[in-house]
Amino acid sequence: MIEIILIVIAPIVGGLIYGFERVVRARMQRRQGPPILQPFYDMYKLIGKQAFIVNPSHSILGIMHFVTLWVVVAFIILGENLLYVVFLHLLSTVFIILAGFSVNSIYSHIGSNRELLATIAYEPILIVMAVGFYIINGTFDISVIRANPSEIISLFLIFLAFLLIIPIKLKKSPFDASEAHQEIVGGVEVEFSGVFFEFIYMAKWLEYVFIYMLLVLFAGDNLTLSIALFIGIFLLVNIVDNATARVKMKHLINIVLSIGLTLSLVNLIGLSYV
Repeated sequence: MIEIILIVIAPIVGGLIYGFERVVRARMQRRQGPPILQPFYDMYKLIGKQAFIVNPSHSILGIMHFVTLWVVVAFIILGENLLYVVFLHLLSTVFIILAGFSVNSIYSHIGSNRELLATIAYEPILIVMAVGFYIINGTFDISVIRANPSEIISLFLIFLAFLLIIPIKLKKSPFDASEAHQEIVGGVEVEFSGVFFEFIYMAKWLEYVFIYMLLVLFAGDNLTLSIALFIGIFLLVNIVDNATARVKMKHLINIVLSIGLTLSLVNLIGLSYV
C-alpha cells in the first residue's frame, strides 16, 4: 500500500525537489528566488494555455515519454530488476528524441541530436553500474540491493562515474548542452505547448526522482548514508551548476566516455578479480 502511494505522489515529490532546488540556487546567487511551490503554479498556468498539436505522433510520443518515466520510477519503488529499469529509462528517452525529430523545427532537431549523443555517452555507464551491483549482490533486484549493506567503497569508481551522469540528466552545467536555452530554445521541448508541455514538465520532475533514487542505492540499507548522499550530491550539483559554464557537446561526450566509462570499467574489472 505504501509503495502504491509513493508511486502516485512521485511526480509531486519530484516537483517539490525541483522547487526547492530553484530556491537553493537563488540563495547561492544572493537572490530571493521563487517559492518552493512555483513549479506547481507554473503547471496551473499551463492548464489555461491553448495547446497546439503540431502532429499527433509528436504529442503521443511526449506523453509516452512521461508515462514510461513514471513506470521506471514505479519499478524502482517496487524493487524490481535494475537492468530492466535502465533499459526502460532508455526507452523513455528514445520517445522524447523521436518526438523532437517528428516536427519541422531546426531547434527541435538539434535538441534531439544532442539528446541522442548524450544518451550514447551515459547509457553504457548505467549498464555497467547495474552489472556492478549484480556482481556485489548476486542479483539485479533493487529490493535486495536496498536490503544489503552499503557497497559504495567497492563501487567507488562507478559511483564517481555516476556523478558525471547526474548533471546530464538534470540538465545542469557544465553538461546541459542538450537543452541549452540560449542556443536552441529548449531543444526537444520547444514545440510542445499547453497540456502537452505539462507532461514534458512533469517528466523533468520524474527525472529528479529517478536519478536520486539510483543515487541512494549506493547506500544500501544505511538510511543515514542515504540522506547524506542525497543532501551532499544535491548541493554539489547545484554548486557546480552555478560555478561552471556549459561545455560543448563534443566535450561532454569526450569527458563522459573517456573518464566516466573508463572509471566504471576499471571498477568492474576489479570486482571480477576480487
